Amino acid sequence: MRKVVLDNGVRVVLERMSSLKSVAIGIWINVGTRDESKGQEGLSHFLEHMMFKGTRRRSASKISQEIDNLGGEMNAFTTHESTVFYVKVLDQQIDQAVDLLADLFHHSRFAPPEIEREKQVVLEEIRTVRDDPEDFVQELHAHHVMRSHPLGRSILGNSSTMEGIGRRDILDYVDEHYHPEKLVVSVAGNFNEKTLLPLLNRSFGKWRPSRSKHCSLDSRKPPKLYIGTFVHPKRLEQVHVCLGLPGIPVNDPTRYAAHTLNALFGGGVSSRLFQEVREKRGLAYTIYSQLSSYSDAGTLTIYAATGSKEASELVDVVRREVRKLRNRGPAVQELIRTKNQLKGTLMLGLEGTYGRMNKLAKDEICQGRYVSLKEMLSEIDKISKDQIQTVAQKLLNLDEMTVTALGPVPKTAFSG
Repeated sequence: MRKVVLDNGVRVVLERMSSLKSVAIGIWINVGTRDESKGQEGLSHFLEHMMFKGTRRRSASKISQEIDNLGGEMNAFTTHESTVFYVKVLDQQIDQAVDLLADLFHHSRFAPPEIEREKQVVLEEIRTVRDDPEDFVQELHAHHVMRSHPLGRSILGNSSTMEGIGRRDILDYVDEHYHPEKLVVSVAGNFNEKTLLPLLNRSFGKWRPSRSKHCSLDSRKPPKLYIGTFVHPKRLEQVHVCLGLPGIPVNDPTRYAAHTLNALFGGGVSSRLFQEVREKRGLAYTIYSQLSSYSDAGTLTIYAATGSKEASELVDVVRREVRKLRNRGPAVQELIRTKNQLKGTLMLGLEGTYGRMNKLAKDEICQGRYVSLKEMLSEIDKISKDQIQTVAQKLLNLDEMTVTALGPVPKTAFSG
């Protein structure tokens, strides 16, 4: 792995995988939903969409055709803290791929007719989430846990904000947030460094923001997490439930133990929640837990879907499992199995260029350094039963649990 800083401060992280014939290139801006001000909700995500809607040299249809002509994959995504544009192509097409990425990034026109058309696309995307109970209950849950904090908002924004967005709003947002020090270019795969670095420097190293005033990452404030029980009655076939607890920031010293705890608790088919709730009791088809970590906060969320008559029992069973793991910790063999599962998942996820490209960028943005696979595996191996118990005592506190339910269930269904 190698890190290079371009002329203007843009960071480039590279990992050559010479045995492959492909390369993945990611343009990561350390700006996301949490950086939006009131009235800008969803602007980061909308801007991501608009980057594909025409530049000075390419129309929207030509961009689509060129993506297909590359024979690979080009896409983008937005998170609460980052906006990412990426390509995965054959190594012989690096020049064309970088040229296309740079054109979209620097020269998107944000034409008003395209803005109006794309608004309708995003409004449909918002409606799609509302029609998917699993997605919608998690969106509701994040709002209840973090309330008005930006991390509690939907990445897609809301209908009223979307309808009010204009070209000037997009340009001002780019001026405020898109700056070289927030940009990481991540490349993994087969490439010639001697030709790639000058190409990246020409494409991204000469970039200067249109104005010096911009929003610093120091303006981010950690959220306060709220507790309570929130029920949203709706005519559905199932009740969709989220049970939330505080998590950890991405750089927390206990992060390896915390992710192991999460995997052991609800991360797979051998996890405690899956075995107890689905296999032994048949209370749910889908149940899992997930650990979401941000730069200064985190949450642990358990999701399940069940029948209306079983919803109260399911929540009681999950609470008992939380209490049991917090008080007794894991069995030795259970911990060994979970650590092996984590290591296997980690290694398989890094076999391809896309996984490596993602990891390179996240390491740079979140850790400020490259974390080798060897180091990660070593940290997982070191995790002890006592460490899991300590993290469980910290995170699995029922007094800090928030319950959100969506479906055919009365508001009095959950207690205790």
